[in-house]
Amino acid sequence: MTNHKPGTGQYDWILITIAIAFLSLIFYIPAINVFYQAFKGGVGPFLNNLGRPDFLYAVRLTVSLAAIAVPLNVVFGLCAAWAVTRRRFRGRALLLSIIDLPFSISPVVAGMMLILLYGRQGWFGDWLQRHGLNVIFAFPGMAMATIFVSMPFIAREIIPVLEECGKEQEEAAKTLGASSWQTFWLVTFPNIRWALLYGVILTNARAMGEFGAVSVVSGNVANETQSLPLFVEETYKQYETEAAYSAAVVLAILAMVTLVLKAFLERRTQAK
Repeated sequence: MTNHKPGTGQYDWILITIAIAFLSLIFYIPAINVFYQAFKGGVGPFLNNLGRPDFLYAVRLTVSLAAIAVPLNVVFGLCAAWAVTRRRFRGRALLLSIIDLPFSISPVVAGMMLILLYGRQGWFGDWLQRHGLNVIFAFPGMAMATIFVSMPFIAREIIPVLEECGKEQEEAAKTLGASSWQTFWLVTFPNIRWALLYGVILTNARAMGEFGAVSVVSGNVANETQSLPLFVEETYKQYETEAAYSAAVVLAILAMVTLVLKAFLERRTQAK
């Protein structure tokens, strides 16, 4: 006589129900509520909020920060990934730890670090003041904070791919007379292009959505140093809830686009 254990399918449904309930409470319901609050007055008020001068300025500032952070992190990520995977040197473990630092450190602490360096009472504060240079509570400080928090993504996406590919193809290209640049563009880049694009998408999303570090170093002044996430916070605190939710919808759409592109690139990478 065969003994049957209690149906594992029942336990599966319990676990699935718990997972769905948990996600609903912390993600689905709040996200739906953001869209509801943004559109409950109709499309007209929503579009009017998106046409506000302070909103448009926040969008331009956010795009500008991302436009600086993403290319610089592409260069850094490529160089760091190449050094880590193609060279053996003292300090390699330290470099990997530095790359991962933005993952482990609070963005607020990162902003405070910049203030301690470039603020009026910071290490370089006197020199900057004498030369009329403003870093903290100005665009340069916001750019540095954005670069810092979005730094790891590209390097961390490329490093595993380079390690998996190995150096054999690159060494074969060099023995055939290819220069370093030819080897990179014709051999290395085709192998890492999807990982690089994946990293760029994540870096851009992180840069445009950063709040903590940018909030500390910006001063959050409307039409001067207020990025889109800061605009959401400020308008909400000023009880301009429709404007806050409308801006939040823009950030939510950015997140959804990022997830779609992420899923697409993951499929392309797996199908390769």
